[in-house]
Amino acid sequence: MRPHVELIDERDLIWHTAEFAHATGTAEQRNLSYDEEDGSASLKVRFTGAWSRPAGVHHAETEWYVLSGQVVVGETVLASGGFWMAPAGVLTPPITVAEGTEILLFREYGDWSFDLADADRPGVREDQRFVVVDSAAMPWIDVKDGSPMRFDLGGTPVPGLYIKMLHRDEKTGFYTRLIKAKPGWREVPLAHHPCSEEAYCLDGAFDYNFGKMWPGTYFWRPALVRHGDFTADAEQGCTWIVRSDSDLVDWYTDNARIVMEGDATNWGPDYAHTVGPRFVEPVRSRSIGPWEDPTYQ
Repeated sequence: MRPHVELIDERDLIWHTAEFAHATGTAEQRNLSYDEEDGSASLKVRFTGAWSRPAGVHHAETEWYVLSGQVVVGETVLASGGFWMAPAGVLTPPITVAEGTEILLFREYGDWSFDLADADRPGVREDQRFVVVDSAAMPWIDVKDGSPMRFDLGGTPVPGLYIKMLHRDEKTGFYTRLIKAKPGWREVPLAHHPCSEEAYCLDGAFDYNFGKMWPGTYFWRPALVRHGDFTADAEQGCTWIVRSDSDLVDWYTDNARIVMEGDATNWGPDYAHTVGPRFVEPVRSRSIGPWEDPTYQ
């Protein structure tokens, strides 16, 4: 099981040598979230030199989303917004990557192991296949026109959202999609889901109960964690890549509140040594500084 990650900026994470087998070239990764039990992970990867790998099969269900640069998979050239997905055991074509390219890499139900191959591994479900799409060429679909996500319990779509579905497993409902919220979009009730949910902010920003998201911020949230309310940036809105291990259903809670009350005993105005410029000065990281630094808003 992955630990609950909420909320991080990927710049607060260190670079590790990237976990690739049978590859030529250099790359490094930031571990956004990592399951130490089975090797599942969500990673930011940058290629520090020209990189290539022959065809083969992954031990984990594997996805790449191109943030910048160029990836050539088989005969398909992918730039920013390009996406491919390979179920475990399904042949992945040869890949070449230009120096400086950055991607998001997602692994599910397995580690980084990769076997060279020139044919599909036997035993793979017949409905599983290698998927490659150019999301930049896809239209945004208004949620009101129908999608397997963001419906309330009455079946009413949540207004103000648009999606691009990159991949969905018809059997499990596991999907990866892009979501765009209109400037000023807001979802008021506290929500939770019967499935895991993760997101990486690509553009814009929004506020919610765990903090503020801007490009490069990320969360991985297990099922049943309550979160909200959401307000997208009034000028830019927000765009992020979202993944869930089944179709997402919103369970809402109205009038949610947390109250913590009490009387100070050995701190406060009567204890001068405990009083500074602020009672609490949250620090995001030693390298980047406080969350309130306007440079990162």
